Amino acid sequence: MNRGEMMRNLGLGAATIAFGLGTLNISPSSATEAIAKQGVRELFLYVGTYTYGKSEGIYVHRMDLSSGALKFASVAKGVVNPSFLAFGPRRRHLYAVCEVSRLAGKPGGAVSAFRIDPKTGKLTYLNRQASGGAGPCHLSVHKKGNFVFVAHYAGGSVSVLPIQDDGQLGKVSDVVQHQGSSVNPRRQEGPHPHSVNLGPANRYLFVPDLGLDKIMIYGLDMTHGKLKPNEEPWARVKAGAGPRHFAFHPNGRYAYVINELNSTLTAFGYDEKLGRLRELETVPTLPGDFKGRNTCADVHVSPSGRFLYGSNRGHDSIVIFAIEEGTGKLAYVGHEPTQGKTPRNFAIDPTGTFLLAANQNSGTIVTFRIDRPTGRLSATGHVANVPAPVCLKMIPISP
Repeated sequence: MNRGEMMRNLGLGAATIAFGLGTLNISPSSATEAIAKQGVRELFLYVGTYTYGKSEGIYVHRMDLSSGALKFASVAKGVVNPSFLAFGPRRRHLYAVCEVSRLAGKPGGAVSAFRIDPKTGKLTYLNRQASGGAGPCHLSVHKKGNFVFVAHYAGGSVSVLPIQDDGQLGKVSDVVQHQGSSVNPRRQEGPHPHSVNLGPANRYLFVPDLGLDKIMIYGLDMTHGKLKPNEEPWARVKAGAGPRHFAFHPNGRYAYVINELNSTLTAFGYDEKLGRLRELETVPTLPGDFKGRNTCADVHVSPSGRFLYGSNRGHDSIVIFAIEEGTGKLAYVGHEPTQGKTPRNFAIDPTGTFLLAANQNSGTIVTFRIDRPTGRLSATGHVANVPAPVCLKMIPISP
């Protein structure tokens, strides 16, 4: 079931290693040592899901950083379709979309705020606000923690919600409606923003729109919580590509978008001063002999900046590329089956040791170990059962 069908049925020299919440400013090669010095042995893993089946909400697991094993801790119940999650910057709060077209009898979806217990990882509900559009599918939080940005797949818009001092959400401060269409009459009949992604310096917001075959680029007015089109307001991809998720390289000079509809990855050079993307190349995510149906979903750069990973739904695999240091271009490494159906989101732990794949249609999260020299993946044998997993987010557990 694609997102549109479901909505109709439901009415990363020195670098910053990200921990989801907060950061460590260290060289990539020393991330594991830094965590060890801090005594961090486990991570909390938060799993966003679709609740149209057996899922009860947002699932919390503890992840062993030595083995990659996952152990269930708790579940936050009562939120509908918390398909995508984002953390506040101080390891205190989590925000979740409510991906529906109508909620409580009113049109549009919502965003919910939770407080995180630093010892147990348990989530305590704070409040919920209307998101400003239908089908909110992705969100991100400004590094200062004062605004949430939301992409609405079904509604074709992007919105901004303020975050109050106590972590609760305020009412929408801005909504930007996208306009237009592209060549696929079934999937690109109108705008479909699929993710909201802050630039390395948090000065610009990048919004891949599957329906328009563009990455829309916005400047940020963080005084008033407004979005303003950049001087160069978008970057195009090939007609019919369907850009979906987006990732920056740790060096801030390159960016990558995974294209859902034609199963490709596009590499860009990035000019931070101008907020400009310049296409470098586009490569396929599938092996040449694959003949079945496939749509792409998620993309991530390893914390080291040496490898790029993307998920294939249909081929049910993670594609692996080496990133050429001087150019940002991609060299094919291989594919790794995800041992499940429909790998949606996936995540790489902050040390770059493990990759976790969320197999939405088989209800599993499978842990793979990353080979540091080659970037290849090998299954650890650890599998966690979670109904309809979509989004995976990690933070360290303080000793």
